[in-house]
Amino acid sequence: MKIIDELKRGTKVLMFDQYGTIVDIQGGLIEVATPFLKEKGWDGRPDAFVTWWRRTHFENSMIDALLQRDHISYRQIGEISVAYTLERAGIPHTPAEVSWLVAQIEKLKPFPDVPAALEKLRQRYPLAILSNGDPDMLEAARAHHGLQFDHIISVASAGAFKPHRSTYTQAAALVGVKMDEVIFVANHAFDCIGAKAAGMQTVFIDRRKRPFGDWPYQPDLIIEDFKSLAEVLA
Repeated sequence: MKIIDELKRGTKVLMFDQYGTIVDIQGGLIEVATPFLKEKGWDGRPDAFVTWWRRTHFENSMIDALLQRDHISYRQIGEISVAYTLERAGIPHTPAEVSWLVAQIEKLKPFPDVPAALEKLRQRYPLAILSNGDPDMLEAARAHHGLQFDHIISVASAGAFKPHRSTYTQAAALVGVKMDEVIFVANHAFDCIGAKAAGMQTVFIDRRKRPFGDWPYQPDLIIEDFKSLAEVLA
C-alpha cells in the first residue's frame, strides 16, 4: 500500500504503450490472418504465423534503432517483416497484400477491460500514448479503438523505436513533465525495462502470465489487467 500511495502522490500523467497493451494486436491480427492464409492454401497455424510476424517485426525494429541511421517508419518495418515472414513460410504474395496486412494494425480493437478502466483513470490523471506506430497510423486508429487520450505520441518524434532511451525522454518533454512524474504502463517487459531505465515509474500488465525476468529495472507494480490497474491507481 505504501508503494501505491507513493506512486499516486508523485504521478502527473499515465502513459501507455498502444499495440498489445491498449489494443489486442495478437488476437486482432489472428482474425485478419486466418481467412487470408486459408485463401492462400497455407495449412499452418494462423496464431503461429502472427507470432512469427510480430517477432520478426520486433527484431527488425531493434536493428533499425541500433543502426543509428535515419529512422525507418513503423509501416515500412512492418512491410519488410510481413514480406519476409510470408516468403519464409512459402506463401505467394504481392506487395499490395503485404501493405494490406500491415494496414490492419490501424483497425485493432481495445482489450475488453480497457475502455472502462481508462474512464476511471482519466478522472485522476491525464492519459498519454507512447507508441512505436507512425503518427498517421496512430491517428487512423482513433476511429477504431474509440478511446480518448490527452497526448498521442509516436516514437518518430525521437527518431528511434522503443526501448531507446530517447523515446521516453522525448515523450516526457512533449507532455511537459519530469521523468519520475510518469507512470508508464505496458504489457511488454522490454517496454517497461526501457521506461524504467530512462527514469519513469512503470507498471507491467501481466495478461499473458509470463515472468518479467531478472532485470535490474524491475516494474514498480505488476498488475494482471486494466480492471485491476484502475482499482489500484484510480
